[in-house]
Amino acid sequence: MYAIMESGGKQYKVQPGDIIYVEKLNKQTGETVAFKVLMLSLDGETPMIGAPYVESASVSAKVLGDVKGKKITVVKYNSKKNYRRKQGHRQPYTRIEITGVS
Repeated sequence: MYAIMESGGKQYKVQPGDIIYVEKLNKQTGETVAFKVLMLSLDGETPMIGAPYVESASVSAKVLGDVKGKKITVVKYNSKKNYRRKQGHRQPYTRIEITGVS
C-alpha cells in the first residue's frame, strides 16, 4: 500500500511507517497533520488516480520536529570592480512520520 501525497508544492511517495522531510509546516511537535492524496494504490498494483485529488482519501502523519537542511553557499562576484559577497543558507524542513493511509 502506498500513496502519492502533496505538500509544499512537491509530491512524495509514502507508505505507513515512512519518515520524510517536507517544507516547513506551522505545527508543533507531536501534532497530527492530514495531506491530500494525488494517487493511491491499496494492493500495490492497481492505482486510483485523482483528478486532481482522490476523493475521500488522505494521508495522516505525526510531526517529529523542525530541522534545517544542508548549508549552501551563495557567492556574488563582479570582476575588476572589487565586489564580492558571500552568504550562506539553510532551508528549514519539518520531519514527519506517516502514520496511516486511508
